[in-house]
Amino acid sequence: MSNQLILTPLELKVMQILWDMGKGLVKDILERWTEEPKPAYNTVSTVVRLLQEQKNCIGHRPLGRNHEYFPLISREDYQKGFMRNTLDKVFGGSVSALLSTLVSNEQVSEEEINELKKLLE
Repeated sequence: MSNQLILTPLELKVMQILWDMGKGLVKDILERWTEEPKPAYNTVSTVVRLLQEQKNCIGHRPLGRNHEYFPLISREDYQKGFMRNTLDKVFGGSVSALLSTLVSNEQVSEEEINELKKLLE
């Protein structure tokens, strides 16, 4: 996956649902949509098409008169690329600057700090 792949909030929501489901139709994506108001069917269909044709994040296979969609990139690969991009562009490649920002803004709990310490040991 390219480190430059950045998804919009709507694209990311569609991808999160597909990652959780593994595969599904547009109607399946909408059924699992938790936020209100739910987007229109055509909106989700357009986002799915963009994720497929322009961002190469999902594939499809014909299923009757519909298409079944599935992720082409894993959640973990997207997270790694997103974090690498954020680290490079926002924090100048400095992991300590990233962590310092999270800690100083109280975004990391004591339990998470202890988990990070264990990872670093």
